[in-house]
Amino acid sequence: MLIALLATVVSASLLGIAMGLSPRLQALVDPWVELLRPLPPLAYLPLIIIWCGIGEGSKILLIYLSMFAPLLIATVQGVNRVDHSRLQAVRSLGANRRQLIQLVVLPSALPDMLTGLRVAVGVGWSCLVAAELVATSQGLGFMVQSAAQFLATDIVIAGILLIAALALGCELGLRWLQRRFANWH
Repeated sequence: MLIALLATVVSASLLGIAMGLSPRLQALVDPWVELLRPLPPLAYLPLIIIWCGIGEGSKILLIYLSMFAPLLIATVQGVNRVDHSRLQAVRSLGANRRQLIQLVVLPSALPDMLTGLRVAVGVGWSCLVAAELVATSQGLGFMVQSAAQFLATDIVIAGILLIAALALGCELGLRWLQRRFANWH
């Protein structure tokens, strides 16, 4: 989950900022994102298993693909909502493109990006558990599935509670990040 999350944050944030700043790039990439976004990630799990096999690589790819669109869309939206008068003011003070992005675009888009990250992590977490039910021989989803086959209700309940606790921990951590870095929004 962490590898997929880091890959998603880096790639979706960079592409989202670039798309938000470049209408041409947004016009080029957005149709592809909107084509793939509505597809449930578990629908292409069989293809991922065929191409990548059963194991960590397929789980990472599935989680990455499930988290990419929500974060990308939120980042583009955040960049598009940046007040143009602020951009012009910073440009008039002599800021270069890097400073413009670092000092105006990122802080302005951060609340939307963090909201997109919360949505993305929720989707990614669901896909992780679902992928472990189908495409692996280890993990919490696999443990719950195996216990269910042997009617070990106590292990199933413990697994579900552990999954819920981990998801709640992720959500609370992301809410803390929002309060810490975007409390002004």
